[in-house]
Amino acid sequence: MHSEIERALRPELSAGEKLLWSGQPRRGLRLRPTDALLIPFSLMWGGFAIFWELSVLQSGAPFFFRLWGIPFVLVGLYLIAGRFFTDTWQRAGTYYGITNERVLIVSGVFQRQVKSLALRNLSEVTLSERGDRSGSITFGVVPPMYGWLAGSGWPGTGKQLPPSFDLIENARQVHAQLQTAQRALQAVGA
Repeated sequence: MHSEIERALRPELSAGEKLLWSGQPRRGLRLRPTDALLIPFSLMWGGFAIFWELSVLQSGAPFFFRLWGIPFVLVGLYLIAGRFFTDTWQRAGTYYGITNERVLIVSGVFQRQVKSLALRNLSEVTLSERGDRSGSITFGVVPPMYGWLAGSGWPGTGKQLPPSFDLIENARQVHAQLQTAQRALQAVGA
């Protein structure tokens, strides 16, 4: 697996740039704090939409009303289950790296996206750690009221948040490695 990660990051390295750490978000189904609100909401939304659509179909309502409920049912099904599959799929195609010069995030389901952050310019780096030593490292300030979007699974919400190494193993060790790389770069530049 590690060679797969390095293979994904290697094309992004400049001449003389060294990969110090590489990783990927944890795989599989992952529940996040926002799910405490989203799961009950999705069940109510989806349940009502399905109930409404079945009632309309059984009542013999006009064709327009039969069509009207379909988007609501589809949104409900996405909220109930689809967002978990989308999140899993997106994390499987995401790769993280720390080099002697920058932080790399390579992602994209349909199109390869590369986010590159110079170590010299990283001002705010936040470590969020869980009890099992996994966690996230966020590069930048999370705008107020946007923190709840993280991991919601709703398409496009990730664009509102600063880049991060999300759901990585041994987050504290990776954070320490990042700080060491920043100090080494500052020592060379001083």
